[in-house]
Amino acid sequence: MPELPEVEAARRAIQDNCVGKKITKAIVADDSKVIDGVSRADFEASLLGKTIISAHRKGKNMWLQLDSPPFPSFQFGMAGAVYIKGVAVTKYKRSAVKDTDEWPSKYSKVFVQLDDGLEFSFTDKRRFAKVRLLKDPTSVPPISELGPDALLEPMTVDVLFASLSKKKISIKALLLDQSFISGIGNWVADEVLYQARIHPEQSSATLSKECVEALHKSIKEVIEKSVEVGADSDQFPSNWIFHSREKKPGNVLVDGKKIDFITVGGRTSAFVPELQKLTGNQAANAESKRTSKRVDDVDEEASDKEVKGTAKSRKGRKPGGQAKRSTVKRKSKGSDEDNDNDDSTDDVDHDDNDDSADEDMKNRTRKVTTNKQSKAEMTSKKKKQTSQNAKPKKRAK
Repeated sequence: MPELPEVEAARRAIQDNCVGKKITKAIVADDSKVIDGVSRADFEASLLGKTIISAHRKGKNMWLQLDSPPFPSFQFGMAGAVYIKGVAVTKYKRSAVKDTDEWPSKYSKVFVQLDDGLEFSFTDKRRFAKVRLLKDPTSVPPISELGPDALLEPMTVDVLFASLSKKKISIKALLLDQSFISGIGNWVADEVLYQARIHPEQSSATLSKECVEALHKSIKEVIEKSVEVGADSDQFPSNWIFHSREKKPGNVLVDGKKIDFITVGGRTSAFVPELQKLTGNQAANAESKRTSKRVDDVDEEASDKEVKGTAKSRKGRKPGGQAKRSTVKRKSKGSDEDNDNDDSTDDVDHDDNDDSADEDMKNRTRKVTTNKQSKAEMTSKKKKQTSQNAKPKKRAK
């Protein structure tokens, strides 16, 4: 999704090409899911005749300052994007509008024509964006609830360390919290944690001062570099995890090291286990879980082998095994004591699975014998009762 670098690229494109120009035409989509809290007619009327003074951004939000309020505000969501006709604006995969598509795009939510003939459009294919008309965008949500902007209002190392020491949630989840720091989304968070060699599940409060210094440095470098190249991912450094993080899980590598994928803060997170390790109690707990899992896996594998071995032994035994099994069957006609004292089956095969099969056979034989004895006793009782009922009753004198 568009994060700080992509939204900043859109803001700069508007700032460089549209400021000082008057809006002569406006077409707003009839889409109440995206156009929030205002009718299309009122939105269009509020734009016509206005001059664009400047373009602003905080976090992943952008708004245009006109010569009088209200001002259009854009929350980019999953696939929001700005396009200017005839001007190269950085495209990213999910914006999904191609140069060969119709203009304005069928996904356009706000289309504007300026007095010099220039046209721009805010599009959103997936309809998770929000476009609002606000008197003061900074005084109301979502912008009023944002934390310091990662580019414009960077924390000092000391402030960042003090803030993290109070947070017991994972560092990845905290970086995604826009009320803590605004502008960092999923890919930027993965990148800065990879560059800082911090595990995404590491508790924020447990990070050492050295780790926080590394994190502070990587946030600055990743944000500044991606903004410098206009969020054009083709120009990102080749050793960034960004280039591999959206590939299918499996044998995915960065600098020859394997990338793993886990879910942190509700988002799929890419990291390199060899370089990004849990520390402190979390490392011990993780190792304990891994050991427990290995034991469970071994037990499960052994159980599977036992089941398969038993099934195999039942399907086809060695000649000696067949002979012994027939002996058990013959003894089933006798008493339970005969079966219990028959240890000859233990010598059939030294495979534990075969011993288990023989024991199963003994148990079934006991059950059959017991059932036969019970039936015989019941039959005897019924015959006795029938015989008694059949005797003639003595007549009273």
